[in-house]
Amino acid sequence: MWIPPEVRDPVLLHHPTRKSVGYFGAVRIRDGKFYAEQEPEQFDAKTTWRFYRHLRQISRPSGRRVVVITDNARYHHATMHKAWREKQEPEFQLLFLPPYSPDLNPIERVWKLVRRLCLHNRYFPELSLVTSAVETQFAQWRYRSNTLFKLCSVS
Repeated sequence: MWIPPEVRDPVLLHHPTRKSVGYFGAVRIRDGKFYAEQEPEQFDAKTTWRFYRHLRQISRPSGRRVVVITDNARYHHATMHKAWREKQEPEFQLLFLPPYSPDLNPIERVWKLVRRLCLHNRYFPELSLVTSAVETQFAQWRYRSNTLFKLCSVS
């Protein structure tokens, strides 16, 4: 940032807070359809299980097998929903990636793109404006998205 030498103390607008907003998300790799749910609380076994059940519910009408690619966070392996996951197999199952390999997870590419398109180099005085910007982008991807198809393609 360039500041003229005659300006002694520049005033920068920022709100130093640790507020954040979290989302669970999934991309259907065969066509780029995107599904996301805001998580107002925290990511834990209970909220993860709720997301898995919603994914299962919206995928059931297709009659196709669903494989969820996920990392090794403890709440993805939780015993709270282990029996439910086993009951859903083979129509709905989790594929765990190797530890410490976010580069293999297609949804991580989506989160990076969301940050670049919606959040980078922008000032948001309120958290609700961040949520609004992100969800506007999500709405564009709710149906088939060629961008996400290319971004998440597995070849």
